[in-house]
Amino acid sequence: MSSPNLHPMLNVAVKAARAAGAIINRAALDVEAVRISQKQINDFVTEVDHASEKVIIETLLGAYPGHGILAEESGSEHGARDSECVWIIDPLDGTTNFIHGFPVYCVSIALAVRGKVEQAVIFDPSRNDLFTATKGRGAYCNDRRLRVSKRTRLSECLLSTGFPFRPGDNFKSYLNMMGDVMQVTSGLRRPGAAALDLAYVAAGFTDGFFEKGLQPWDVAAGSLLVTEAGGLVGNFTGEANFLEQQECMAASPKIYGQLVPLLGKYSKFAGAADKAVVVQAAADRSQP
Repeated sequence: MSSPNLHPMLNVAVKAARAAGAIINRAALDVEAVRISQKQINDFVTEVDHASEKVIIETLLGAYPGHGILAEESGSEHGARDSECVWIIDPLDGTTNFIHGFPVYCVSIALAVRGKVEQAVIFDPSRNDLFTATKGRGAYCNDRRLRVSKRTRLSECLLSTGFPFRPGDNFKSYLNMMGDVMQVTSGLRRPGAAALDLAYVAAGFTDGFFEKGLQPWDVAAGSLLVTEAGGLVGNFTGEANFLEQQECMAASPKIYGQLVPLLGKYSKFAGAADKAVVVQAAADRSQP
């Protein structure tokens, strides 16, 4: 059912997300029967991912056949190749959670116009939570206006992150980074679905989020939710142009400003002096 208060393109995205959510919820009733394949070590895809992506693309292109598509499983195989309007889709963010029956996963759909995200939907089918945002019109969850957390002291903050899991990930660097964060915050969580992590920052459930190795479909929709809820999103050095850079940090403005000096030295865009600090800190930790 469409809402007259939503932007027409957002209404179509909501319809697509709910259709995908229905597929995911049906499959979740008997998750052990779901066929699973492995893209690489610890990186899984299921028939549910594919079915969810298919119904999303059909719904979006049915309404806007001239738009482009960038989807996690099929890439740019569908839609127009030269459109200024591109839908960025993660049909099931949190697949590893899903196949274990751990109910933290979602559908993420964003529309980028000339490279800028203008519409966003994140749908959590297990809780029936619908997060939406249109650029300039605010962010909402189930018609409730979202605002980022009002906490101003990092020591009182709850942050979320994602753990490295791919071959070649720098596990030692990530452990050092998490060690730095754990010592100065109230807590660190790893829910397992980056799109929901960003939605939760927008809602004020957590005070900030950071993760490396993310793709545009992981963060596009969530990033608009955060900024429309009054927060900031960027790479670890605080620069706003992060969508293709595989590192993402989000928080309320005051906490964001405190995270930059904490996480910036771990950025692949950090200067040589910052990286030297990281190396020295790791060496100091290894001393008996």
